[in-house]
Amino acid sequence: MTRAQLIELIHQRKSFLCVGLDTDPAKLPAGVDMLTFNKAIIDATRECCVAYKPNLAFYEVLGAQGWDILHQTIAYIGDQHFTIADAKRGDIGNTSTYYARTFFETLGCDSVTVAPYMGRDSVEPFIQFPGKWAIVLALTSNPGADDFELNHVNEEPLYKEVLRRVSSWGSEHNTMFVVGATRPEMLAEVRKIVPNHFLLVPGVGAQGGSLSEVVKYGRNADVGLLVNASRSILYASSGSDFAEAAGAEAKRMQEEMERIVWQ
Repeated sequence: MTRAQLIELIHQRKSFLCVGLDTDPAKLPAGVDMLTFNKAIIDATRECCVAYKPNLAFYEVLGAQGWDILHQTIAYIGDQHFTIADAKRGDIGNTSTYYARTFFETLGCDSVTVAPYMGRDSVEPFIQFPGKWAIVLALTSNPGADDFELNHVNEEPLYKEVLRRVSSWGSEHNTMFVVGATRPEMLAEVRKIVPNHFLLVPGVGAQGGSLSEVVKYGRNADVGLLVNASRSILYASSGSDFAEAAGAEAKRMQEEMERIVWQ
């Protein structure tokens, strides 16, 4: 999916919601298997969101079966939504090339999350595929972000150096950045460095981030945001009505987005 197609989809659906498919086998309703759960969640939310983000940890733990479930889940999503493989890969160049081929060619995802710690040659392979994206970790929402991302290098936080360098390797057509919603005021600082790039923003919902604050500080002329919600949607109910509850929560978030941006 190209940047223009993604922007068109956002305005068409009046939504920039990304549903995180962090499907925890331990939290599934009684009698519901993982693939059935994913399909039900997708069916209940697809009209309200523009993207889906399976977190690979929850699939890889199941071995070959988990990879099969992931493959079938991505195929079920189809081509009317932006797909994000939340894999957080990043390795030497030839290894990263094979990671990129795994997610872009074998699984057919639009994008993959990438850790930039090893530098340029670990990121560039992910931006060599037309119509595909690298979503690079910049300023995350976890407490451990303070250990490195907010440490000062050359008199400014490391995350700013990551934004500057990585944005020079690619463009707003093939690179996005992860910026956590639990630090919304810093989105303004991020926008000074990457005004045109899309930002993937986790942390709204179960982690307590404010959607209105994210939009206030992070929106650009194209909206430029994909706001991810996982647990608050997936586990809105633990009963047999889990899909209906997920759909209702996704709809609530979409309507809030519509009020904030389009009304």
